[in-house]
Amino acid sequence: MENPPALPSPEPEPETEVSQAPPRRLLRLRCAVQHYEWGQRGAASLVARLADHNNPDPARPYAELWMGTHPSGPSSLVDDGSLLRDWLARNHDALGPAVAARWGGDLPFLFKVLSVAKALSIQAHPDKKLAEVLHALRPSTYKDENHKPEMAIAITEFRALCGFAGIEELKDVLRTIPEIQGLVGHEDTGKMMNMKEYDGVSEVKSTLQSAFAKLMTASKDMVSEAVAKLISRLNTESKIRTLTDKEQLLLSLERQYQDDVGVLAALFFNYVKLSPGEALYIGANEPHAYLSGECIECMATSDNVVRAGLTPKYRDVQTLCSMLTYKQAFPEILRGVPVQPHVRRYTPPFNEFEVDRCLVPPGGSLVVVPPVPGPSIFLVMTGAGEIQLDSASDGEKADEGDVFFVPAYTEVKISACGPESLQLYRAGVNSRFFS
Repeated sequence: MENPPALPSPEPEPETEVSQAPPRRLLRLRCAVQHYEWGQRGAASLVARLADHNNPDPARPYAELWMGTHPSGPSSLVDDGSLLRDWLARNHDALGPAVAARWGGDLPFLFKVLSVAKALSIQAHPDKKLAEVLHALRPSTYKDENHKPEMAIAITEFRALCGFAGIEELKDVLRTIPEIQGLVGHEDTGKMMNMKEYDGVSEVKSTLQSAFAKLMTASKDMVSEAVAKLISRLNTESKIRTLTDKEQLLLSLERQYQDDVGVLAALFFNYVKLSPGEALYIGANEPHAYLSGECIECMATSDNVVRAGLTPKYRDVQTLCSMLTYKQAFPEILRGVPVQPHVRRYTPPFNEFEVDRCLVPPGGSLVVVPPVPGPSIFLVMTGAGEIQLDSASDGEKADEGDVFFVPAYTEVKISACGPESLQLYRAGVNSRFFS
């Protein structure tokens, strides 16, 4: 985690004092767009439609919209262009005392929208201790000292690889795909085939880690040959039988990343399909790769990624293979819990964040979001309406793509205008943190 911003000197000028009362301001934000190559292009991208209403470049990928204070894509205030991070440094009480004390005067969460056209890398995010070590060793690659637990909420159908598949599924892979056996080797294949559900956790981890590391560190020539054989065989078999979802995925990944070990590694992971409104969360040191679709994402404020496949970027295979937990479990799917009419809450097991989905129907309905002891960021996803703070006589117009920062201890009133519902997402500090 970055060092907290320096507090003002003991005798500051009045205009630079850290405020002692929560500033009751609704801050309209201008947010950063990341143009990673895997993003959807032009107006097909939800990120483009939210961030650039007028004329998105049809040839340019619009991959991520970042809402927060991370230095790699900081949000700024629309009214004066200053950074939200700098405004928070002057207004600690906007965070609430508990958040300011725990996270050093900064937002603990980073809020995003992702538009995924092409698979992201097979990756994991380090825990706090490892993040500090990696940042010290390679600060140009690992750009901060924080961990990065995260949660993705599907807006469209959303597909991902997440966590290691169960023992029986992995045995089936070894039985039916000789190309994997050849790279893993006879000894590790035998050990995996003899694994039992009731074997000790450390024994299973050791066996799985050894086999996965053998695959990920195989020579480029061996990987290229194995991928070519597997894809050729699947193309032939597709003419006489229906391929499984996982087999079809392999063909898709190979078209995107030829000769990449990640095509084979995908067989080791759970293949997850989220319907709109469903969510999954990912803890530290868990392997995953987002494959396609659009989602809301929230995470601890970090951009640390350890990659090992399906990417042209730097690969840190040794670190990834050594850091993983090797837990074998299908991820928990969250569907949100109603907290009041028109509002569902997604609560992962991490202190830094939670996300609310608010769907305000037309026709004069009013949703009142009660005051919370921490800061919030609101994103207008669809529709139009008005957002009003408890202390303000006039509301702010809220249209698709608008982003607002709301200080701690501030009631928010939301209403829709026109014939459509107003859909918003709110990111805030996990309510459990304040319990």
